[in-house]
Amino acid sequence: MIEAEWWDYDSVDELADAVAGDIAFIIESALDARDSALIAIPGGSTPIPIYAKLAAAKLPWKKVIIIPTDDRLVPLDDPRSNIRAIAQILLPTGARVFPISTGIADYKMAGGAADARLQDLPWPPDLVWLGMGEDGHTASIFAGPDLQDALDAPKALRAVGVMPDPMPADAPVARVTLTRASILAAKTVTIVITGQQKRDLLEQAIADGQSSKLPIGRVLAEAEQAIDIHWCA
Repeated sequence: MIEAEWWDYDSVDELADAVAGDIAFIIESALDARDSALIAIPGGSTPIPIYAKLAAAKLPWKKVIIIPTDDRLVPLDDPRSNIRAIAQILLPTGARVFPISTGIADYKMAGGAADARLQDLPWPPDLVWLGMGEDGHTASIFAGPDLQDALDAPKALRAVGVMPDPMPADAPVARVTLTRASILAAKTVTIVITGQQKRDLLEQAIADGQSSKLPIGRVLAEAEQAIDIHWCA
């Protein structure tokens, strides 16, 4: 049974304040414990106002490493690049923003390169913050031929390359993504979504658990920690 706690907000601004505050607290706690922090955060449009509020937090950012939960295999200056959006807002804080995608065209090889880069970082993450698509994907764990590679990867493997099928219309490209094991290794897993349609979808995925047809349901079904879900209409 997935243990999930829902936090509901009246506006996107209220949600952004709360999530940014939670993330700042997680970072502070990690810094107090071992003088460094590692967080994995998503791409997309929903996180942007949260990034902005988080960037305003007065933290010793030079001790913080930020990675994307996943990224598209596009040039770093491409608007579809997750790390580009993250870096534009959070790099000026002094944080170490760490790309996981490379210029490798072959997505399987790109996944191997992403894993190798992540092996150099302190592990596990203090936070993995997830979003969810309208098709039930999370990070870049999509339905398709590479779904099981991302779900069943051994704990030592931190990232894999994936080819969504069908391709998302907004970004029809291959990806690299954290594996299920990497996501669930995090000390805290947080989900942020907006809209009633996504809430209904996520509630059903949680109820279905391991039998869910949606990637996010399959990921969360293996969680041993409680999952915080932040939502507004």
